[in-house]
Amino acid sequence: MIVLGIETSCDETSCSIIKNNKVLSNVVKTQKIHQSFGGVVPDLASKDHEKKITIIVNEAIHKANVDLSSIDGIAVTYGAGLLGSLIVGLNFAKGLALGLNIPLIGISHLEGHLSSGFINKTPNFPSLSLIVSGGHTQIWKLENINNFKVISNTVDDAAGEAFDKGARILGLGYPGGPEIEKIAKTGNPFKYKFTIPEVKKNKFNFSFSGLKTSLLYLKKNLDEKGGYLIEDLAASYQHAIIESLLSKLDRAISAHQIFNIMIVGGVSANKYFRNYASKIQEKYNLNLIFPDFEYCTDNAAMIAMAGYFKLKNKDFSDLSIEPNPNIIYK
Repeated sequence: MIVLGIETSCDETSCSIIKNNKVLSNVVKTQKIHQSFGGVVPDLASKDHEKKITIIVNEAIHKANVDLSSIDGIAVTYGAGLLGSLIVGLNFAKGLALGLNIPLIGISHLEGHLSSGFINKTPNFPSLSLIVSGGHTQIWKLENINNFKVISNTVDDAAGEAFDKGARILGLGYPGGPEIEKIAKTGNPFKYKFTIPEVKKNKFNFSFSGLKTSLLYLKKNLDEKGGYLIEDLAASYQHAIIESLLSKLDRAISAHQIFNIMIVGGVSANKYFRNYASKIQEKYNLNLIFPDFEYCTDNAAMIAMAGYFKLKNKDFSDLSIEPNPNIIYK
């Protein structure tokens, strides 16, 4: 089966075509217009999607070398995300599905990230999946590809958000994760100690707002005392975020019988994170799965992959489906 996927939930305009679990094309255009603002401006994002989506879909079809008549379904992100951006992708997908008389498959953004771990890979079940992105930090239990539930959440900031806010405190650029990772390469991750926040109600839950506040006051204190090496401060802050993620994942693994660990989402592209996560793999002798780097950040291949699984189960969406910018996963 061939699925065309569309992703426009935030500031990436993307289209991908997959055949079964093989990616034939995956075109992603990240909007640069937001960098000077230090974050995504919703109106600018939706207008940029409108300008580029037709070009990007055509490019994906050309690179995949497929005819429109061979496509079996159209998968599209319907939430969560920015409302205006979601509308652009969803309306385009509806038009394609209607014109080609093929099923429309609405995909939640997190379903896409969960599915990114299956691209070119065949994990066993049950599995735990840690989703780490700018908007979400959660652990999911996957009994199979169609049966999954959230077992842990963040009670405040997402890990990716903590990276962005930390980068802003340190005077670095946007997005913050790659900027901190780049400068932290030559720093000492153990130079400064950050306390990992604990959440009383659920021992698997995350909290990152305290780390951001600690960084703010530590930097202020160091400035008053005569300065610091920004490489050390960035490396220590990065280590604290990743230590928090993996300590909670470790607890979840201890409490569940699983075969695989999947770590997905934009933050999963962090190489320090990947290297540090190998300690958990060795501790439990489990299969550790990271998506290929190109499928970590927002992209349409993961949406098409999720659509492929739903298409196999004939789990289609009605053309009346509306965007939902605030999907709550509990």
